[in-house]
Parts: sequence; C-alpha cells; structure tokens
Amino acid sequence: MTVTNVNLKRPAWTALSIVASGALLLSACGGNDNGGGTGGTNVEKLSGPVVIDGSSTVQPLTAAAAELFQAEQSGVNVTVGTSGTGGGFKKFCAGETDISDASRPIKAEEKTLCDAKKIGFSEIQVANDALTVVVNKANDWVDCLTVAQLKKIWEPDSKIKNWNELDPSYPNEPMGLYGAGADSGTFDYFTEVIVGKTGSSRTDYNPTEDDNITVQGVAGAKGALGYFGFSYFEENAGKLKALKIDGGKGCVEPSVKTAQDGSYTPLARPLFIYPSDAGLKKKQVLAFVEFYLAENDEIVEAARFVPLTDTQKAKAKAELETLKSKLGS
Repeated sequence: MTVTNVNLKRPAWTALSIVASGALLLSACGGNDNGGGTGGTNVEKLSGPVVIDGSSTVQPLTAAAAELFQAEQSGVNVTVGTSGTGGGFKKFCAGETDISDASRPIKAEEKTLCDAKKIGFSEIQVANDALTVVVNKANDWVDCLTVAQLKKIWEPDSKIKNWNELDPSYPNEPMGLYGAGADSGTFDYFTEVIVGKTGSSRTDYNPTEDDNITVQGVAGAKGALGYFGFSYFEENAGKLKALKIDGGKGCVEPSVKTAQDGSYTPLARPLFIYPSDAGLKKKQVLAFVEFYLAENDEIVEAARFVPLTDTQKAKAKAELETLKSKLGS
C-alpha cells in the first residue's frame, strides 16, 4: 500500500501502530458491510485520486485515515499535503483539491474566493485538539502560565527576551520562542485567543509549518517555549514539558478530558475537513469522507488526537447525509 505525499511526521512506532490498528479494524469488520466505512467483500472497489491539502495539525489525522482507507481500497490514491490552513484554502478555492484540512473555520475572505470560483463545500468536524504550550524538560521554574502572561510574551510589541522579564522570580534565562507560521490555522487560532486579534503576533520568533522543528528547538534550549497541537506533545512527552494554562478559573492541563469538557480554555479547539461539492461527486472522495466519519474513533485513536463527543459525531454524520442528499449521492 502506497500513500503518495503522506508524511505522518511521526516516529516509526506510531506509523506501525496505525497500520496495526488498520489490521485490527479490518479484522473486526469481518468482511461484512454494516453501513460504515468501505469494508466488505461485496463493496465496489474504487479507483482514482483523492487530493487533500491544508493544516499541518490535521495532516497526521487525515494521513491515518488515508492509510486505513487504502488498506480497503488499494485502487484509490490519497495524497495529503501540508500548506497550512490558509495555504490549503487557497488551493481548495482554486479547485486544485478535493478536501481541505483546517484547524480553524474558513474565513469570510476565503469563502469569497470559493464563491468566485463556484466551489461549494461543507464543514465537517473530525476531531478536537488541545493547543499545547511546551517548554524544555529542564525548565523547573514554571508549570502554569496565565493567558495574560502568554499575551505579554506573544503580543506584537513584546520586549520579553528572558524569563525574568516575565516574572522577577524566574531565572535570567533566554526565552527562545517557537510557533506556527502565518499561513497556519494554529497561528490564527493562537493569536486570536491569546493576543486578542487574529494574526497579531511578535515577529522575532521561529515560525514553522513543521511542528518537528518546534520540538527540536524547544528540546534543545533550556529556556525555550513553543506551541502546537496536543498530539505532537503526546508523542514527544519524553522531550518536552506541557504547561498548564490559567484561562481565569485556575491552572488546567491539556488532556483529552479537558479538551472535550471545555475546561481547557481558551486553547481547546475543533479540527475540520472541508470536502468540496465537486469532490464528493467522485465516488472515491465520497467513500473516503464516509470512511473518515464511520471509523472516526479508530482513526483518532491511531493518530492520537482528541476524539469527538457523541454529540459532535452525530452532527458530523448528519451534515454529511444532508450534503449527500443535496448532491443526489
């Protein structure tokens, strides 16, 4: 099974666990079509491309879905690119992709671009995330930061270069900063909820669309600080320390539970895919989206994201059924 342009950005053991999960999933299906996914000996074998681009945060989740889907539909070639949420929408609204991965809702100006090209689409939530602020493992002076402190670090006119400039009780340790690039939905979300305005951020930090660079940077300097999706922290927990965040009701750590129950505020967020109407008219694209939702628990677990709640699952499936009805699928 080959997945072109799918870079899981994960250690080898994680990729193997995804394959193993896929094997267990297929075994559990037992060749019977129960109305979910594409499994079953009597299900039509499909072929053709499914072209996806967008969020680097959502990419590992969609890549996991692609691997599991292609285990059942080997004739389908799913490609998953990472241009960032904003870059992905540019391609999507130009008609270059079938699905756009997004770590934030589509913006009004992006919708205008799609409308101009007559690109119809639907927004479907596929997971939750707990945007995680990380520091070096050797950092023994801070376990929790308030939103106000994070704003003080990241706002455009911030002069903070050392930890003791944030709090005199902290050491005189250089604060190297790592975060998402400007095309990233993670950047948009973080700046909106922390700084107070989307895209408003200091520029003297290390921006990247590759979260592994943030991992390496923060792990390599005692005073470094960065932020990215929860799944990247989980797989690098041996190298990094996640900070608790005080959104006004005390310090709360990022976790599956706190992301789902809303207590990890304001950094808990939904993650989306945006399939185009034209894409869903292709059998292989529709089958992939149906599989993504039908086997969502297994996909989310394999990629180590925060699962949908039962209410969110029901809403996502209802949205797809409504869209299929509208398109006559």
